[in-house]
Amino acid sequence: MTGLALNCHINKKSLFDRKHYFYADLPAGYQITQQRVPIAVNGSLSYSLCIDNKMSQMVTKTVRIKQIQLEQDSGKSLRDDIRSQTLVDLNRAGVGLMELVMEPDMCCGEEAAAAVRELQLILQTLGSSQAVMAEGQLRVDANVSVHHAGEPYGVRTEVKNINSIRFLAKAVDYEIERQIEELGNGRTILNETRAFDSRLGCTVPMRDKEGKQDYRFMPEPNLPPLILYDAKSLPANMNYQQLINIDWIHERLPDLPTVKREKLVEQYGILPEHSFTLLNEDGLAEFFESVVKQTQMKPKKVIGWILNDLLSYLKQHSLTVKESPVSSFLLADLLNLLEKKEISSTAAKRVLAELWKGEGKTPLETVKEQKLEMLQDQKELEQICQAVIDGQENEVIMMVLGTFCTVAVCDTERRLK
Repeated sequence: MTGLALNCHINKKSLFDRKHYFYADLPAGYQITQQRVPIAVNGSLSYSLCIDNKMSQMVTKTVRIKQIQLEQDSGKSLRDDIRSQTLVDLNRAGVGLMELVMEPDMCCGEEAAAAVRELQLILQTLGSSQAVMAEGQLRVDANVSVHHAGEPYGVRTEVKNINSIRFLAKAVDYEIERQIEELGNGRTILNETRAFDSRLGCTVPMRDKEGKQDYRFMPEPNLPPLILYDAKSLPANMNYQQLINIDWIHERLPDLPTVKREKLVEQYGILPEHSFTLLNEDGLAEFFESVVKQTQMKPKKVIGWILNDLLSYLKQHSLTVKESPVSSFLLADLLNLLEKKEISSTAAKRVLAELWKGEGKTPLETVKEQKLEMLQDQKELEQICQAVIDGQENEVIMMVLGTFCTVAVCDTERRLK
């Protein structure tokens, strides 16, 4: 599914190989991979990024996908600075993983981060992976080299196991600047593996790759070729449940993030940049659509409450959409009160702040408890105005004489239009 979603050519016959090397996190002494004929090749990934950090100005770029291969995971090295030693966690060693190799089509950390974020959304949409980087479900190795325009690529370094999109952008940008500075000072770039130290904000050496290592690739003797079929090559008299039909999978691909964004803009009339924010936050698009279905307020107004108010609350308290104490039902109920002009916008924001406390009250209950209803009674309004006039005789005289002034009615400002 991932290969099809990334416009790859799917090899109907892919082969497994052994890659031999010795390292502490690889107890078998070799890794099963797909060096000769991987499962998918020659794809592409389109992604968008902001110009000058302005969401209203976005440009779409494409990075080529060289190949997608299946292979074994290795162990995890853990550095113990207190004891000055490195430990190895082998719990994930030997577990199958999917490795995706991109071509060198990106020129900065921002582009790399945007491409990986789009890939993350695609994997989550397909169900290929939850792709939570903090939990190691998606890891990124960044290969960085610098060169002058029109010249061959320079010597590259590999920054291993970056576990967040923010760190990816920082690691790539730092490594670019470091290599430019090294070359500018007359030094050479080493072909080495580096790690990104998030505390220091820089990359640090791990091990060098000087001298090309012979991995002694050989066909994997214990695994047969992986055979896939399309509609034309399906064999007769076979149980189709035991076969993988590429065309059948392709027809059932879900809407990918690009299509989802287009539908959000077309269906609800929101701005394109708002559709990016909705999809970039896990579960936010579904939350938005749920609110729209339950409220009489127009989607263009709803999106403002979602992005400006709800999302700011979530970020302030480091919560996900699923952890929000304000459900889509409660927010829709609140927006209905506002749309019916039963409360003012100021009162609605105050009610939202109360709902955030998670005390189990409905918006209407909060409105009544704090007497935030919009004043509609003509006589009551006249009484309030008369009380203000009686208490501000000097100001009234000044107004009569032609001098304008502002009078604050603190106890009723949230209830007046």
